[in-house]
Amino acid sequence: MSLSVWADKDVPRSTPTSPVSPLAYGKKVFRSIVLCIVLLIAVLSTNVFKFTWSSPINYCNAFLLSNLNKYGNEQLCSQYDVLVPKNLLWNTVGEVVGTEEFKDRAVNWLAGAIRIPTESYDDFGPIGEDPRWETFKHFHDYLLEAFPLVHSTLSLTKINTHSLLYEWTGTDSSIKPVLLAAHQDVVPVEPRTAADWTYPPYSGHFDGTRIWGRGASDDKSGLISLLSAIELLLEAGFKVERTFVLAFGCDEEASGHFGALQLGKAMLEIYGPNAFAFIVDEGGDISEHYGTVFAAPGVAEKGYLDLRVDVASPGGHSSIPPSHTTIGILSRLLVEFENSPFPVEMSTDSVFYGTLQCYAGHGKTTPLDLREAIVHSGTSKKALKKLGDILFKNPANVALVGTTQAIDLIQGGVKSNALPEQAYAVVNHRISTLSSLAEVIDRDTDTLKGLANKFNLSFISFGKTISDTSASSAYGSLVFSDAFNNSLVPAPTTPTSGSKARPYELLSGTIQATYNAHRGLELESHNVVVAPGIPTGNTDTRYYWDLSDGQILRYNHRNSMAFKDVTSGVHTVDENLPIEAFLEMIRFFTTLILNTDESRSV
Repeated sequence: MSLSVWADKDVPRSTPTSPVSPLAYGKKVFRSIVLCIVLLIAVLSTNVFKFTWSSPINYCNAFLLSNLNKYGNEQLCSQYDVLVPKNLLWNTVGEVVGTEEFKDRAVNWLAGAIRIPTESYDDFGPIGEDPRWETFKHFHDYLLEAFPLVHSTLSLTKINTHSLLYEWTGTDSSIKPVLLAAHQDVVPVEPRTAADWTYPPYSGHFDGTRIWGRGASDDKSGLISLLSAIELLLEAGFKVERTFVLAFGCDEEASGHFGALQLGKAMLEIYGPNAFAFIVDEGGDISEHYGTVFAAPGVAEKGYLDLRVDVASPGGHSSIPPSHTTIGILSRLLVEFENSPFPVEMSTDSVFYGTLQCYAGHGKTTPLDLREAIVHSGTSKKALKKLGDILFKNPANVALVGTTQAIDLIQGGVKSNALPEQAYAVVNHRISTLSSLAEVIDRDTDTLKGLANKFNLSFISFGKTISDTSASSAYGSLVFSDAFNNSLVPAPTTPTSGSKARPYELLSGTIQATYNAHRGLELESHNVVVAPGIPTGNTDTRYYWDLSDGQILRYNHRNSMAFKDVTSGVHTVDENLPIEAFLEMIRFFTTLILNTDESRSV
């Protein structure tokens, strides 16, 4: 990425770099290979390596990687400077976070939150009518008791009863506020799996290393680490100049209709459009790729569509069946979907391409063929295609770049001896950031249009008549609709370079400062590479687009490297979080608040 220099003095800086020149890179590769050959000849002639040919070959490969890395780092993926808060309070708070006494407090804070099962369900009834909402009242009581200074200093407004909107009012109203978000709810624990947990799912058990229970990773750790950071700052006497707003939804895991949707409306009314300098919500984390530590703030989100496919045809007694029953027809339609996946191709405009540039520029063990394909792909269509061929062998990469489809629900028939009159399925789509909701609907429609005619079905797609067959002469019907009325277009992409990238730059500098401080590393050194990322799912920020001018960052500094030996268990059995990862999240939010309060560039 080419990054611009800011005039402001209170923000981190990065020297701009020119785009990679494939010719220059090619010359560099050629010179490195020649040098390596000379080196091999010299090594063999002196008989330094006496055992196998693999030793000099491995040495040469390491030599090439080292030289190409030195060339590629800043050319491919420039890094913003580390941003350390000027307020000496940061050092004081950091020392506190490192004590055993504070660790005990942190364990108790998160464990206590986990013990309250704030499960959210897709079939939630209205608040006040469905008794399953009542658990959130207990959670609110817990927060009030656990964080007394937060609740005596910040104002709290409850939106639609169970969503929480806090305001930490600053002394300077001329500075744009910042919105920090998290969600209170968790995915329900399947009762039949409760016995499979190492510790009971709502025990909040601490084994000396990890805290176990539903919500430990998603997202009570995010919410509690944020409140813990604020409580800690308040205990140290910190007062904000900039206003900070906290928004905690109550049903993010069920699409946020009762929670974030209502919070978004309320904040738009209270603060107005584009009121916030930037927004931070759950999302990217820290992980290791190609021998290098990367942090990946989510700067975009894919779109979303639950396509409902309804088929209807005449019923009757199953002893006299037609050639194709309603379920049979639906099954054939679904097979056609699975036989026609959305095409995927690499694009230099995708967020993932920016991630790849950082892998090529900073990955210590990035394969040479991948690195070379990334470098040349900016100007060569052939190289861009080769890059896609390499990456799309992995389905996870296909999911990051393309539009996906998954048949997740199906229903039809009421009795074994009765022909089903109706059957339906739901096809879940996650829509590429380079596509659109309309494009997905059109393609789905085109995919099944031929079969609709073959089975003599009238075909209506989202209210639009598609087939030439009239309803009166058709054997049956095919109807496309939005299954749950929660479709979503892809989110706007947050800038990561140029004059509009100041929030991303501030976050980047904060990530690096937090990472270094928590490990006792030299503060100004670059030990983690920040790369633009994209989550495969959606967050509550889908309802907050109008609150900030395209400045949404999805990141809460969870250290995924802590799960090398034990999986995180997110959305499944044995969800957990290492205490060190949680403490680092608290340090991150402390650093973010201090840096943001000091900055006048965002």
